Amino acid sequence: MIKRFAKIGLLLIAFLIITGASAYLTLTFIIKSEDTVVVPELLGKDVVYALELLTDLGLNTKIGGSEYNDSYPKNHVILQDPGAGAEIKKGRDIRILLSKGPNVITMPNVIGLPLRQARLVVEESGLCLGSETFVFADERFNQDIVLAQSPNYGNLVARDSCANLLVNRGPRARAYQMLDLKGLSLDEAVVLIERSHLQVGRFSYAYQPGQSDNIIVGQYPKSGYRVLEKSAVNLVVNRKPGTRQHADSDSGLNSGFFQYKLDAGFLKKHILIRLDSMGISSELFNSFMSPGEELWLLVPTTSAATLFLYEDGELVQTQVINTP
Repeated sequence: MIKRFAKIGLLLIAFLIITGASAYLTLTFIIKSEDTVVVPELLGKDVVYALELLTDLGLNTKIGGSEYNDSYPKNHVILQDPGAGAEIKKGRDIRILLSKGPNVITMPNVIGLPLRQARLVVEESGLCLGSETFVFADERFNQDIVLAQSPNYGNLVARDSCANLLVNRGPRARAYQMLDLKGLSLDEAVVLIERSHLQVGRFSYAYQPGQSDNIIVGQYPKSGYRVLEKSAVNLVVNRKPGTRQHADSDSGLNSGFFQYKLDAGFLKKHILIRLDSMGISSELFNSFMSPGEELWLLVPTTSAATLFLYEDGELVQTQVINTP
């Protein structure tokens, strides 16, 4: 009985071995019957050439990305998987990595460009902006023009390098010694300030007995101080508190209205009327007027202010306006 079971077991084992071997041989025959190709060498090849070659071999191309590489030019294969010489079936994927070219570029030339344009050129070249140093330069150079750069243009630099720029701030402002304006009338002081290449700043009012109205009794900067061109000069004007300037035929101020008539002549003139009140400057009129033309403006008189009238850029009249 035992011998019979052993004989059956041996037959079963033999059957399984024969079946497995048959299946293996059949599968091997099927696999061997499929088309196989040898993966070509793609390293250093142009991406277009690699795509055409793999397509002709019946293989699919998968581009895994790109990175900077100093050994291979831009858009050339730097890595492949499977490697050259491997046998694979048609229709399989070949993964390749492309070169973005060397990680260096030629430094662009931004000397002579406006600062804003130079920044764009640097950033578009793949570089970062380094330090920007501003200097006062000769009047031959415009303001905000790049005078020098580092690294120098034409040099090979890494793409993550920073460009340092030397920029012209413009001509250095001229310095003057502040004039003594005390004792002058407001008209005289304003004219002198503008002729001295300075600017009229804020007005304030104080009363000093014995001094005439509209006389300068204080100033900032003080007399003798060093001031730069176009600096603002603040004036303190003598005015008794609670007084109001009354209009007359020459003042141009009449019940809150300002009246001005251009002299006779042949050419139009550009008229600018500016009102300064509490440190704030506003334009009341800015246009051309014909000879003999008359102008009436409503002037706010709720606070102390000073009115300036310019003909073709030249100050020709000032008027102090007091609160009611």
